[in-house]
Amino acid sequence: MTQMSRPVTLKRRRLRTALVGWSFILPNFLGFAALTLVPVVFALLLAFTDWDSYNTPKWIGFENFGRMLGSDAFWNALSNTTWYAVGHIPLTLAASLGLAVLLNQKLRGIGVFRTAFFFPYVTSLVAVAVVWNMLFSPDVGPVNQLLRAVGIENPPGWTSSTTWAMPALVITSVWRDMGYYMVLYLAGLQAIPAELYEAARIDGAGAWKRFWHVTVPSLRPTTFFVLVMLTISSFKVFDLVQIMTEGGPGNSTQVLSQLIFREGITQGRFGYSSAISMALFAIVLIITLAQFRLQRRNER
Repeated sequence: MTQMSRPVTLKRRRLRTALVGWSFILPNFLGFAALTLVPVVFALLLAFTDWDSYNTPKWIGFENFGRMLGSDAFWNALSNTTWYAVGHIPLTLAASLGLAVLLNQKLRGIGVFRTAFFFPYVTSLVAVAVVWNMLFSPDVGPVNQLLRAVGIENPPGWTSSTTWAMPALVITSVWRDMGYYMVLYLAGLQAIPAELYEAARIDGAGAWKRFWHVTVPSLRPTTFFVLVMLTISSFKVFDLVQIMTEGGPGNSTQVLSQLIFREGITQGRFGYSSAISMALFAIVLIITLAQFRLQRRNER
């Protein structure tokens, strides 16, 4: 092979390698562009227009955002979404970690228990919401019957109460989601070297100290991932709230995603709805970026 032909052959190999790589990436990228990127860009542009899906969009600048900031419905939905996230994130985090620690045992039949706790996550959300609505029924629900049996004469009204509807949603979502994040924590626990626990035992550390000084620090990457995923899912919650309470009683459980749905699909104000969706996107983005920054600071 001559010296001039070697660079040509090398370029062909690089081109073939690049084409093979693009052949794997392109289908996924096209799907992402068609189903995610283009709709997001379109929604961003739509936020600056007045459009009812029938007439030509009219450019109105920042009027939708000004209307949003002056709307009591928006601030109520933001407050409810934050309330839900503040309850859902730490409780699911604690429940999934606790389950993972309990089920990280080499016992016969332990897989059955792991499957049982994971099963709610793959169950139809509609079925989960309907069943929990029955459980939370103020008069005949098993939850209130149990509370009356232990001496509570006036148990909560749960989904029929403006005070207790949101806690009912949080309890249901924690029960459904903890099995999935338990699996993630199980994977993290099984990746911790056994030598760390042996060294801690030799130093005289009890079970509680081993948990705080070995388990928790070793699970930091897993906890960070779980925290980010929980934050995103909490702020974009829609289906569970829609099925269980429809945003009620009143507007006590109406979240931002429901407000977006109501303004866009129900009322036909797609420009205003897009403005709210951009605000929700910005909120989640800022929180996620802050989480990444804190994680990098902790790693230093």
